Amino acid sequence: MTYSDRIKKLLTPPERRLFEKLKTPQRIQDYLDTLPINFEASGETYMSPRRVLRAKTAHCFEGALLAAAALAINGQEPLLLDFRTIPADEDHVIALFRQNGYWGAISKTNHAILRYREPVYKTVRELAMSFFHEYLMWDGRKSLRAYSAPFNLSRFSPERWVSAEKDLFWLVEALDKSRHFPILPKKNLRMLRRAYQIELRAMKIVEWKHSKH
Repeated sequence: MTYSDRIKKLLTPPERRLFEKLKTPQRIQDYLDTLPINFEASGETYMSPRRVLRAKTAHCFEGALLAAAALAINGQEPLLLDFRTIPADEDHVIALFRQNGYWGAISKTNHAILRYREPVYKTVRELAMSFFHEYLMWDGRKSLRAYSAPFNLSRFSPERWVSAEKDLFWLVEALDKSRHFPILPKKNLRMLRRAYQIELRAMKIVEWKHSKH
């Protein structure tokens, strides 16, 4: 039984019908863009794709998992890529895909930056570097420091991550401990120029407003 078939076997009929519509990375991204961002108002979450479909909300890790599941169902490898930052910033996780030999990425974010990447990159590093100048702190510091090797979820049984009802802290930890590659040598850190004000203003654009009620 293929990995795709193993996932399909877990799905309910409504879940299967939805995933059948998400046949391309482009359609997967279109679907993710309809989901409100998960602000984790009740505490930290790392929901499985099943729980995301039920809650109809996702943050970057949860969106990347759902995208990876959809890609796997359609015969592609379920690959994640983790971005590691300075301690003061937050990591970001995306789902990787390849079309005609070129890499692209599916990304769930609430901002006008760190979004979907078209399949135009020859290497994973080339794709990862396209995020570098968008990864900013409010004081203008560029905060991205490393990216992971493609993390293949097919090493795990789909029951552990596609349909799990508990938060996937174990998977977050496994991804964080996986091999990462530095963006630049330490001696180049002091050479980084801070972002200009117009770049920082672009960071204020958000897609979903955080309700405090």
